[in-house]
Amino acid sequence: MKSSDASFGTLAPTDELNRELLARVHPPGRRNPAPKACYDLVVLGAGTAGLVSAAAAAGLGAKVALIERHLMGGDCLNFGCVPSKALIAAARRVAAVDTGAQFGVHTPSPTVHFAETMEHLRRVRLELSVDDSVARFTRLGVDVFLGNARFIDKGRITVAETVLTFRRAIIATGTRPAVPSIPGLADAEYLTNETVFSLTEQPKQLAIIGAGPIGCELAQAFARLGTDVCLFETEHGVLPKDDRDAAAIVRDALVRDGVQLYCCGRNLRVLPGHGGLPWRIEADSHGLRASFDTERILVATGRVPNIDELNLAAVGVEYASHGILVDDFLQTTSSGIFAAGDVCMKERFTHAADFSARIAVQNALFALGPIGRKRASSLVIPRATYTTPELAQIGPTAEELTEKGTKFTTFTKPMAEVHRARLDGTVEGFVRVHTAQGSDRILGATLVADQAGELVSTLSLAMTAKIGLKKLAGGIAPYPTHTEVIRQMGDLYNRSRLTERAQMVLRLLLAIHRRRD
Repeated sequence: MKSSDASFGTLAPTDELNRELLARVHPPGRRNPAPKACYDLVVLGAGTAGLVSAAAAAGLGAKVALIERHLMGGDCLNFGCVPSKALIAAARRVAAVDTGAQFGVHTPSPTVHFAETMEHLRRVRLELSVDDSVARFTRLGVDVFLGNARFIDKGRITVAETVLTFRRAIIATGTRPAVPSIPGLADAEYLTNETVFSLTEQPKQLAIIGAGPIGCELAQAFARLGTDVCLFETEHGVLPKDDRDAAAIVRDALVRDGVQLYCCGRNLRVLPGHGGLPWRIEADSHGLRASFDTERILVATGRVPNIDELNLAAVGVEYASHGILVDDFLQTTSSGIFAAGDVCMKERFTHAADFSARIAVQNALFALGPIGRKRASSLVIPRATYTTPELAQIGPTAEELTEKGTKFTTFTKPMAEVHRARLDGTVEGFVRVHTAQGSDRILGATLVADQAGELVSTLSLAMTAKIGLKKLAGGIAPYPTHTEVIRQMGDLYNRSRLTERAQMVLRLLLAIHRRRD
């Protein structure tokens, strides 16, 4: 059979760690297997959604082909969650030293060896790549094909000049960075999340365009590591899709860590820099012309779906600018072809891709059997931005509920009232829960706190299991822990039910008991 695409190239930097990574996730010179006569399922894309789809289907006994044109593990392993959180972990170590004085711990300012930091990042990524490797999925019984996929018709697809025949297909090709049309940007050798983790030398200055989760996380991380960072955002403030009170706390934290922030930035352009620096970014911000001279530019302005080369018209799969169109069962507009993960979902997170893939596999293989179909709308999907403090959200924000005309009640607990947060010196933030009016049913929640990404999991479980705030009040957490705040939210709800009339009845009952005693 034809070998995988020889033009794929290498990973930067070309060191032993990346050579080993490449040997696992896109082995150079590997020959694709001879295809089976017909596959029960062909999966396009070996990111999280594709890997979960392939593994689940093979585990159920299906004949599965998995096609990947780039790197097994997709964005999460290679350019997203894994490397970014490794970098953030290093930055948090620096911040921990710098803030030790409040605990009476006085140490010299840390020295960052950026090349070593990035080497650690590559080493951890390599360690985790075992789970996403070609070798592992081959052992699972999956036929892994490396190369570009293109539909021929509803039962055939080509990869590396080989034709595969299939009964069902799942498109899980993910997304790539969206690059805005900014004058001068194309000449600036800009970075995206797909290239920033290949750096071996720390930029002295870094301009970041886009203050969404990626922009905010990396702005804070690089600033803590010692880079002079400027963050540009077209909207007001940062994290424009999140609760505005919570986003304001993250904004203040970024500024405190040294990030220079220009909000409501309009008419951005990239020019030759001054003072020996290669680039200058200019923008109109709040009536002023803001500028920042920089060594490097990072673009973090959203994502676009990877669908251009699939020949979707040949199989009747419709799509829009945000991705492939699917129904609640994750079926596309073409019978027998499903989609999962970032390429079709509003929630573009690894965990969302994971659980959407499980639904797609069940519906693709067993829709007519006794197992039945499952709906994507049944998923309760939290999200987290891993700044310090972290910001986590589940369900709609207050603004979104109001726009929908939903009647709701809001309960808010400041982290400054949580004893463990006081002990740890992490009092910034709050937990905010919205319930259906007149009920303890949780509609959504916002958490901005030191461990918001961990705390939101309890609320995710509660919403999935349809457990309301009233029952959460009975859940006992060890003292002192941050998790106590979830029980305390239940206490807030219970106290809200103590109306003046209820308190009067309780006082009457106590008076009766006193007379009896």
